Amino acid sequence: MVDLKKNITAIVFVVFAAFAAIASDVVYKPDGRETLRYDVMFKWGLINKKAGSATLTLRPRSDGGFITTLTAASAPWADKFYAVRDTLHGHLSPGEWKPVMYEKIAHEGGEHKHDKVIYRREGAKVKASCTRKVWDKKGELKIDEVRELEAYGTTVDMLTSFFYMRSLPFQDWQPGHNVAINIFSGKQKELLTIKYRGIEPVEIGGVARDCYRVTFIFTSKGGKKTSDDMDAWISADSARIPLRMEGKLPVGKVHCLYVP
Repeated sequence: MVDLKKNITAIVFVVFAAFAAIASDVVYKPDGRETLRYDVMFKWGLINKKAGSATLTLRPRSDGGFITTLTAASAPWADKFYAVRDTLHGHLSPGEWKPVMYEKIAHEGGEHKHDKVIYRREGAKVKASCTRKVWDKKGELKIDEVRELEAYGTTVDMLTSFFYMRSLPFQDWQPGHNVAINIFSGKQKELLTIKYRGIEPVEIGGVARDCYRVTFIFTSKGGKKTSDDMDAWISADSARIPLRMEGKLPVGKVHCLYVP
């Protein structure tokens, strides 16, 4: 995970990465084509300034599956502190909507990173062949890794977890209910715990909408936290759109706001 304590715009990708998968018993089910846009705002006291933007798209494949893409970019003023130009790609299987492939192409703070995850399934066991390459500011390859990961149960990546989150039956849960899933990256396996907080209103475009509020808790093997907790507010309707996402910084917060 990106160290949220180091900079403002690094959280742009971390926040969106926290919202991306597909469950077998879905409540939310798009028609196969969707585009969601967000403004990423830095807030500290009276300061409320746009730090970047992100766009998530879902498109059908010819085999009945889906292609997902997430792009994120920091604003020009934030580039001076930590520039972000990242793209995530993913393929989802037909019918079950399970991740088949995940790829992250990242340009962050002068570094260039390329992660790729190819999934294999054997019953409840999920395996993945993962590659990771990192180039420094001079363009020299400094990390070139290949590894195998495996887990049991629901297993996704940072992109496909977005749809999984939206599919959960929040309407049947009581505040405090938890669900945990595995997250694969080109580097490691993490555990993402989604904690339901209840229904809260969120104002978007001058209109207040009821939302399911959830908290995301990232941990590695052994239960050690790998990043700060984050919160999301998901519209309590059939669209299940994440309307607001929030992460803490050493100074202030970063809010990701849906742009209708």
